[in-house]
Amino acid sequence: MAVLLKSGMVFASDSRTNAGVDDFASFCKMTVFERRGDRVLVLLSSGSLAGTQAVISLLRQRAAEGDGCASVWTARTMFDVMVLVSDVMRTVDQRDAAYLEASGGGFNASFLVGGQIRGEPPRLFRMYAEGNFIEASEETPFLQTGEAKYGKPIIDRVIQSETSLAEAAKCVLVSFDSTMRSNLSVGMPIDLIAYESDSLAITHRRRFSEGDAEFAELSTAWSVGVRQVFRELPDVRW
Repeated sequence: MAVLLKSGMVFASDSRTNAGVDDFASFCKMTVFERRGDRVLVLLSSGSLAGTQAVISLLRQRAAEGDGCASVWTARTMFDVMVLVSDVMRTVDQRDAAYLEASGGGFNASFLVGGQIRGEPPRLFRMYAEGNFIEASEETPFLQTGEAKYGKPIIDRVIQSETSLAEAAKCVLVSFDSTMRSNLSVGMPIDLIAYESDSLAITHRRRFSEGDAEFAELSTAWSVGVRQVFRELPDVRW
């Protein structure tokens, strides 16, 4: 999940991947490209781990090559970054598609890509597996990928473009807690970034691992609060 606010951006991703009900593993789904004072780019991935890792690896390889190679470091705008990510996704898809289809599968990778390049405001996009993308706006200030439905109601009710970074970060964590209670495909650790507009640097980053005391406190307080509000609702009139 990623949120675009007037004060900045919030990014969060879980770390659970699975190939079946008895095969769970943890991999970080958050990738950061940061050149302080120039640009901050954050990618959140979902879908096939092999597909997303191939895309990230190729982006990193091109970023390291230099010598005029189109990369996340040479892109002039966030739109140019998205075109670059799209091209890389299609390159990986073209390489692997025939083999994946032969085994009954297909290329399945999607990304949330956000950040800021010096000279333009923060921007947030959702990249689909086909390589096309949409951009968040003031009317639609958050985007999700992966398992979205269980944690979406709280985000719909709380998040607005005027919401503070602190409140948005708290809301995002509650959303993940709600999702993890209802779906085993989402699990700890959770990676969280709160980026302040125009800072062009990441100064607020946390990883919440299994058993994290602060996350547990937040989860408990939310559960207690929901039950309390429920008890205070008016009874149905018959």
